[in-house]
Amino acid sequence: MKMNLDDMSLDELKALRKQVDKAISSYEDRKKKEAIDQLERAARDMGYSLAELTGSGSAKPRRTVPPKYANPDNPSETWTGRGRKPRWVQAALDNGKSLDDLKI
Repeated sequence: MKMNLDDMSLDELKALRKQVDKAISSYEDRKKKEAIDQLERAARDMGYSLAELTGSGSAKPRRTVPPKYANPDNPSETWTGRGRKPRWVQAALDNGKSLDDLKI
């Protein structure tokens, strides 16, 4: 479809641009929906839901874990015992203390 843009007025060009932008947006939305539908079918064929595989949707909410250890020099610094050790924990361990010494 060939259009002669040179013969169009400014208002007609702006209206055309608006239509094109809307068509592009609509196209992208349709393609994303098609991709999600295809992924959901593939997950379902394997016995899962897409939410289970991606960790989104109806996944269990994470619980907060109470801290188990506190810095003796600054009790506002705490650690749950999970993940990477804070610097103050590592420093205490390097100075001969044990995790039992830091328990709350």
